[in-house]
Amino acid sequence: MKDKPMRTEIIRQDPDAFYAQAVKNYENAIRFFQKESYDKAHELFEKLVAQGPAEIADRARIHLQICDRKMNRAGSALKTADEYYLTGLTELNARNLEAALEHLTKALKMDPERGEIRYALAAVHALQGNPDVALEHLKTAIEFRSELRFQARQDGDFNSLAADSRYTSLVFPEAAQAASAS
Repeated sequence: MKDKPMRTEIIRQDPDAFYAQAVKNYENAIRFFQKESYDKAHELFEKLVAQGPAEIADRARIHLQICDRKMNRAGSALKTADEYYLTGLTELNARNLEAALEHLTKALKMDPERGEIRYALAAVHALQGNPDVALEHLKTAIEFRSELRFQARQDGDFNSLAADSRYTSLVFPEAAQAASAS
């Protein structure tokens, strides 16, 4: 019987195909998650955490924690900033924006220096049509965690801000600098 190639060998052979497959698996997991099939979503998220590219594994890890909460502790009282944050993300992903805003605001009060909480609040406000508040949260999120700038570039939650010059200068600062230099 022939041995399977190691993961690093697969990545080296075709990193684009590896990444594309990870994105496809993540999208499938999200579909199960949105249908509240947490057991199936959990299984896919676990695989992505163990074997996916770092940026996809990070997102999968968050959803994996939410699946754990939904499967094991549904209805329990929220106590920590992390619990409020994860619940807020769940509501955001389900597009229950008022509930998301409520949970994320509580998380922010408990832990005001977490960039990912600010980022999620920015997404909620962008989806609600509050660009000024969204941009302020996004700016602060990026100040805390600069890698969120790159995430925001690809995040459809910010589509309503795409034409706003404040948004483009925030998430594409190199383009803003080049424009001001010319």
